[in-house]
Amino acid sequence: MNIRTTDHRTPSSSPTSAPAAAVLPPSRPGVGQLRAPYAEAVLGHAGRDWLRLNVPGHAAAPGSDLAGVFGARITALDFPPLLDGIDLGSDTPLDGALALAAEAWGARRTWFLTNGASQGNQIASMVTPALGRTLVVQRSVHSSVIDGLVLSGMDAVFVQPSVDPEQGIAHGVTAADVAAALERTPDAAAVYIVSPSYFGAVADVRAVADAAHAAGVPLIVDEAWGSHFGFHPDLPANALSLGADLVTSSTHKLAGSLTQSAMLHLAEGPFADLLEPLVDRAFRLVQSTSASALLTASLDLARRNLVTDADATGSSVGAADRVRGAVRALGRFTVVSDGFHAFPDIVRADPLRIAIDTRAGGITGHEARRRLFRDHQVMVEVATDAAIVAVIGAGSVPDTDRFVEALHTLPSPLTTDSAGAGGAGMLRLPAPGATKLTAREAFLSPAVVVAAEEAVGRISADTLAAYPPGIPNVLPGEVITAEAVRFLQRTATAPNGHVRGALDPGVTRLRVVA
Repeated sequence: MNIRTTDHRTPSSSPTSAPAAAVLPPSRPGVGQLRAPYAEAVLGHAGRDWLRLNVPGHAAAPGSDLAGVFGARITALDFPPLLDGIDLGSDTPLDGALALAAEAWGARRTWFLTNGASQGNQIASMVTPALGRTLVVQRSVHSSVIDGLVLSGMDAVFVQPSVDPEQGIAHGVTAADVAAALERTPDAAAVYIVSPSYFGAVADVRAVADAAHAAGVPLIVDEAWGSHFGFHPDLPANALSLGADLVTSSTHKLAGSLTQSAMLHLAEGPFADLLEPLVDRAFRLVQSTSASALLTASLDLARRNLVTDADATGSSVGAADRVRGAVRALGRFTVVSDGFHAFPDIVRADPLRIAIDTRAGGITGHEARRRLFRDHQVMVEVATDAAIVAVIGAGSVPDTDRFVEALHTLPSPLTTDSAGAGGAGMLRLPAPGATKLTAREAFLSPAVVVAAEEAVGRISADTLAAYPPGIPNVLPGEVITAEAVRFLQRTATAPNGHVRGALDPGVTRLRVVA
């Protein structure tokens, strides 16, 4: 399909500058940004009297169970791809929606993804063999980047992030550490980092981009948690405006589209001509041939809302600020981002992420999350032994008083049924084991399943990640350590604990290279 492209703005000079993603300030969007051409076309199509003898099989029947549960409007809007007037032909509403998204985020070209930012990370990883043999990768990337290494067969040199030992969380990497890794990697293909982190720590993307470009390689940024960046003066600038070459954007997370929808953005720059056809081909490999019209339309609408309603985003920032202010004033808990200044790799904090140290108030994060969910019908994004993370989507203004009140009615002090209590101590991130094989080599090697204690010292065939956030604790090709096994098993037994890639819920067995 023919997708139009647009040039992006001149990059801003500072990683903390005002928004640089939109072609015009959000308060004065271009006329085209007021439209949502794909969503409008789907809506118009649904308004016609169709006899639907094609897929999907529900045929938008008004009496179906789907219509009864979700509403007839949902099934009426659920169209397959390749329809005249929507996405078939040239200069289609889909083309228009993609061009507007590229303009809004400051991209040369944008792709809509219907399998989440994980799909974008896989695409980005798959194209890198055309650039070199080895990826220089932040060790705390999402597990989908490691999945991309399995798909691509690339070697990897890992750059260790800073770690807050008190919180047990990983942050980002410095430009100096990236430059040092590039110096010892003559066959480097690209640099791959994460910004912001799950806890809202924003890296110095400009400095890392300069280090990558000085070595002659592009910078790929997993900006899954920063799809809203650049659309309000109180938000950090987005990665494209700071020199990144290819950016994954998980639009559903904080920018308001439906779950599983995301975008991949390509910057204008020295690598664009080489990357664009490669990305397009890789996109076709992993994108469903039955991409959801509902997910795609939600991306179009989320873009329009971000660009045209900066005041709503500002209200969301204000709501998050009120929560942090109340937590500080009440004094029982502490705000994790208040300590970000101690880490050289962090230049800003995402104001829409609210990370709260619950141990300061006498309860572990896992137990706090469980009780908030069970007793107060309050859902937060993630918990660790030490903290919980709440998020406020751009344009959303939740009942912050309800959250603060529920938080401060949690029991104290720590009880023996709280995860991590009872003498077990703080659950600290394990150091990675030595790398013996590439991710692809280990994944495709003959493997056996052994008891977890027998796996110590052997090479993992799987990616194992405490989830969320989904940062791998063990990679395919890495030696499994006793520390990692203890960490994963304790994670699995915590309230709402889950280990992505585990063979069983308790992580009692592991798959290792034979």
